[in-house]
Amino acid sequence: MADPKGFLETTRELPAKRPVEERKKDWKELYEPMAEEKTIKQASRCMDCGVPFCHSGCPLGNIIPEFNDAVYQEDWREAWNILSETNNFPEFTGRICPAPCESACVLGINQPPVAIEHIEKSIAEEAFSRGYARPNPPNSRTGKKVSVIGSGPAGLAAAAQLNKAGHTVTVYERNTRIGGLLRYGIPDFKMEKTVIDRRVALMEAEGIRFEVNANVGGNVDAKQLVRESDAVVLAGGSTIPRDIPSPGREMKGIHFAMSFLEQNNKRVAGDDLSDQEEIHAKGKNVVVIGGGDTGADCVGTSNRHGAASVTQIEIMGKPPTERNPDNWPNWPMILRTSTSHEEGCEREWAILTEAFLGDEDGNLKAIKTVQIRWAKDATGRNTFVKVPGTERELPCELLLIAAGFMHPQHEGLLSKLGVGLDPRRNVAADPQHGYQTSVPKVFAAGDMRRGQSLVVWAISEGRECARSVDAFLTGGESVLEGKDAGKMALEV
Repeated sequence: MADPKGFLETTRELPAKRPVEERKKDWKELYEPMAEEKTIKQASRCMDCGVPFCHSGCPLGNIIPEFNDAVYQEDWREAWNILSETNNFPEFTGRICPAPCESACVLGINQPPVAIEHIEKSIAEEAFSRGYARPNPPNSRTGKKVSVIGSGPAGLAAAAQLNKAGHTVTVYERNTRIGGLLRYGIPDFKMEKTVIDRRVALMEAEGIRFEVNANVGGNVDAKQLVRESDAVVLAGGSTIPRDIPSPGREMKGIHFAMSFLEQNNKRVAGDDLSDQEEIHAKGKNVVVIGGGDTGADCVGTSNRHGAASVTQIEIMGKPPTERNPDNWPNWPMILRTSTSHEEGCEREWAILTEAFLGDEDGNLKAIKTVQIRWAKDATGRNTFVKVPGTERELPCELLLIAAGFMHPQHEGLLSKLGVGLDPRRNVAADPQHGYQTSVPKVFAAGDMRRGQSLVVWAISEGRECARSVDAFLTGGESVLEGKDAGKMALEV
């Protein structure tokens, strides 16, 4: 145990955020550096519980009490060794994971939970700065060739693990840079892209090959790639957004959130956007439909553009501000206020968008909304009714739809390979059957298989899929670690 009295003597503390008016003027990350001794103090709050529920809260099975103790002992190398045993990319998860481990923290029952996510990020940054995070190529190669399609967190995790096992891995990315959703869906103020570049450089030094502008099923022949590979991992993500087909949807000024965020990330990176329609919030009344993280990212981006106003609306009712004590250790459905909301945003709940209104030239000018009331019908299903007299028109010149994603793109790669789909139209690849699809030697992991989810789940699926691929290629038991391997090794 780090410090038997740590949780009694130290309260939860996180790095200070840069002032709102300062950070709205740039795309740099939000937080100020935090003194090392303060992070060590935070690690001391871990109680090393007899049953560490944080393990079950983390889809990766991170060995949290052990790396907390190593940080408290100021043994950053050991902390890095423990953390990297289960998590390929703690520098990603330490920035953008919603931290389900903290929701499951036993201390969180009656106190603020241990600052696990901050400690994780600190371990990763210390490892890079001290030289602990360095290329570690395999000692020998198996001669097996694996192609990974998609360079998001699931694809990168699968590639890293399969390369570790000695297979020759090539990652194919249809966009211009590596990173997938990490690169194009996460604003720089949450994670600067040098963090991705640093990791990709390390993976290249370990022998992984990356191909960009490589649209498998488009300019790269999908069936030929399968023929020439010993195994293929589909990790392309869930990319088809959920639309809002209200009257007036054809108006100019209505865009999907990912189109807005991707273009802005490319703009920040200095990419040439001359062939694209500009999507910019400067001087506009912006409305974001969707109350999740993607919607919040649109809010923060719009504020940095200099929007005249930003309003975020959600069709569901307003969540409670306090966690139900009976909910622990599960993920709590509570009201969450992000750093983007702090920068300026009107938030409204239980709002239905009835129509999009425009001028004679087809430019969006307002949206027509109505308040709704949720209730259960006779069968117990949630349904809503409109509240009379609450109709209104909300001024809007830029409407961003952040209502989630339905399934992966079927045209191109999936249709040409002919892989089977599940009832939700995701790629059918049951973990109980090794993540294998209906096509021989083709596997699937991440959002493309499970649907829209968290970055930590994508990494977990990439790792577990890699184990199955390794066993498939070698005809025996995989040499790669599973979710519980690191914990078992420590116990031995």
